[in-house]
Amino acid sequence: MSDAGLQLAQSKMIAAGASAAAVDVFSHYYRLAETGASGLIREDTIDPLLDPPKLADVEVDPQQAREAIQRTVIAKLNGGLGTSMGLDKAKSLLSVRDGKNFLDVIVQQVLYARKLYDAPLPLLFMNSFRTQGDSLDYLARYPELEVLGLPQDFVQNAEPKIRVDNLEPVEWPADPSLEWCPPGHGDLYTALEGSGLLTALLAAGMKYLSVANGDNLGAAPDARLAGWFASTGAPYAAEVCTRTVNDRKGGHLAIRKSDGQLILRDSAQTADEEQVYFTDEHRHPYFHCNNLWLDLEQLAASLKSRGSILGCR
Repeated sequence: MSDAGLQLAQSKMIAAGASAAAVDVFSHYYRLAETGASGLIREDTIDPLLDPPKLADVEVDPQQAREAIQRTVIAKLNGGLGTSMGLDKAKSLLSVRDGKNFLDVIVQQVLYARKLYDAPLPLLFMNSFRTQGDSLDYLARYPELEVLGLPQDFVQNAEPKIRVDNLEPVEWPADPSLEWCPPGHGDLYTALEGSGLLTALLAAGMKYLSVANGDNLGAAPDARLAGWFASTGAPYAAEVCTRTVNDRKGGHLAIRKSDGQLILRDSAQTADEEQVYFTDEHRHPYFHCNNLWLDLEQLAASLKSRGSILGCR
């Protein structure tokens, strides 16, 4: 049953133009779903993250900051629709202040930072198939954004919706767009690789990628953060904040006991009977801002060595 379902889903993705990386990643998680894997992270398998390093306590060499920001790319996750706010377009087109929307503010932040740091600072948007057209049409008013011959966006992959009863792709002839779903922000790595953009960024001399949600206007380009990340030599870093009562639904950071690995646990990865632990902002005091720093060279090497699949194998 599932072999036939996977073959149908793979064929559907290939016919729609999906990259080999996207098909491989989908197939990996399809097989996990087939085995009944839940992805749950039990409370007794983790320890709370209690004392992460604070940027205020970190010394950043000004020269290293200048060098790092020169090789930094800014990426905004822009795949969401504003349906809950009455929109049928990209959420980033919502007006936020003085007639400016999220896209306007993001662009102005980047253009200002380019002058401030005398750095190219390419700006990329990870759109979904639902937000690309509207967003690019709006961004056309900023022709000065293009640098280094790089595109303004890349598109989040689309995956076939799968039936629960037989694991075969859903069919909805009345509106075929409803047969697909975006896989979420975790598709960032697959979309970068499969689109060829990761290779293009490295060829342009870029090394660091600063990623944030499109509606997070606090995540402006920052040379000090870029310099700090460069100094760590780490492949990945995440900005975190202290949880409050208003952050109980968001994912929290924890330490996996089995290997000491820092992990993020979301509500969907928490058993119903353990939600009381998940929502306890005192037990798990830090949440993930979804502000990421990536070393593009190390990302490319990891994707190559792991066959494009960065999740647990």
